[in-house]
Parts: sequence; structure tokens; C-alpha cells
Amino acid sequence: MNCLSPARKAGFLVTMVALVAIAGCAKKDESEVQAGGVRLVQKGTLTVCTHLPYAPFQSKDSTGKVVGFDVDLMDLVAKELGVQQAIVDTPFEGIKSGQDLNTGKCDAAAAGMTITAERQKVMDFSAPYFDATQALLVKTGKTYRSLDDLRGRKVAVQAATTGRDYARRFAKEKGLRLVEFEDLAAEQQALANGQVEAAINDLPVWAEYIRENPGGFVVAAEFDTGEQYGFSVRKDGNPELLRKIDEVLARARQDGTYDSIYERWIGRRPNR
Repeated sequence: MNCLSPARKAGFLVTMVALVAIAGCAKKDESEVQAGGVRLVQKGTLTVCTHLPYAPFQSKDSTGKVVGFDVDLMDLVAKELGVQQAIVDTPFEGIKSGQDLNTGKCDAAAAGMTITAERQKVMDFSAPYFDATQALLVKTGKTYRSLDDLRGRKVAVQAATTGRDYARRFAKEKGLRLVEFEDLAAEQQALANGQVEAAINDLPVWAEYIRENPGGFVVAAEFDTGEQYGFSVRKDGNPELLRKIDEVLARARQDGTYDSIYERWIGRRPNR
């Protein structure tokens, strides 16, 4: 015999739905807590967002595997957590805006990304792990040696990068005709086929490109912008993971692992 009034039945159903929802959320939160309290978006996996290609920091080798300086360092973090690293290739705009981290697409971002005040507003950065600078690449035989030499000429930049921002600062003053490309590969191709006269991006990226294309290109100028790269996590959302990344980086610097990885991908040991 059912002794509940219609009103009480409705109230009972609402309560049960709420309890089920709460239980479901609790279960989801619990499943996200892995590897010593570090929350991960996928069980057993450190999911890392990046933007390909950006050699020597991350790119695909001949087998299709993603490799590079950033990849090796984040593998150290994954090993510390007792999980595997899974890499998600995504547009850089979604990384630098913090959107990919905030929506749970990835646990961390490792994309040769410069730490800036603007980016720190939307994501939390690790300690710096790489000192970077911008550089101007031209074809071998070209006489350009500075931005002043490129007045009225087309100069390639990569979208959403600090290299683009640097070029924009001087575009009007130097009379540059900036041409923006979505990714590094398109920027490189534009320079190779003569669509532009020069290209601006990070120095290690151009050093890797020159190694892959001997005799074809030279760095015409370097711009000391004082940039440093950092790995990032969701803003105020995953301090445990951020702390673990910093611990792993500090240990790698102390025991020589960082130097070995640096020499493998950059070509020389870092300056101290």
C-alpha cells in the first residue's frame, strides 16, 4: 500500500535524482584521483596537449611517433606518476588561451610555450625549463641581416606566438609586410617556396630546420627577447600536478638527466 501523497512522491523523486547525481560526481572525482593524489583526466594516463610540428620540441618521427625535447621531459613526469604519456595535437590558440586545460582536454600543455604575463592569467606555469630567443631565418645567399633590411618585404610569422608578437612591435617602424601562418610547417614552406623573404620564430626551431635542410637556410639575426618556456596546467585547478612537474624538473637538472635530454635535442649542453 502506497501511503505517500502526490506532493511527497514528487519530493522523494527529486531527492533520489539529486542523490544519484551526487554519487555519480563523487565517483567521477574519485576516478580522476590517480598516482599519489594527482588528478588526471584519464585513468592511467598523463594527457598532454601540444601543437605539431615544432621540432625539436615536439614532432613526428618517420614512424609517426611524437618525439622531442618536451616529450622526453614530460615522459619523466609520467614515469614519476606511474602512468603513460598520451599526446593530443591541438591548435595552439586553444592551448595558449587555457581553453584546452579548462575543458579537460588535457592535464598539461607542453608546446614550446613562452611564459608571459597574459598567459599566466589563464593557466598556471611550471618553473622555466628552457631559455629561448627569437631569430630571423632566410635562404642561403640572401643579404638580409636585420629587420631594417626587410623594409617593404614579406616576413612570415606563426599565429599566436611570441615571435609574431615581437614582429608586430616593429612591423610599422621597419615597414614589414607580415604574413601569418597557422603552424610552423606552413611558415617553413612559405619561406622555402619564396612566398616570403624571411621568417621569424624561436632560434632552436630554426637550428633544427637548418640541420634537416643543410645548405638551404641561415639564421640572419637573433633577437634576445629574454623568453623562457614553461609547462602549464589548469588555472588554480591542479596544484598537485604542477608541484610534481617542478619536482621532476628540479631532480632532472640535479642528476644530469636534463643535460642529456638537452644535448640530444638541442645539440649542445645548456649554459648554466
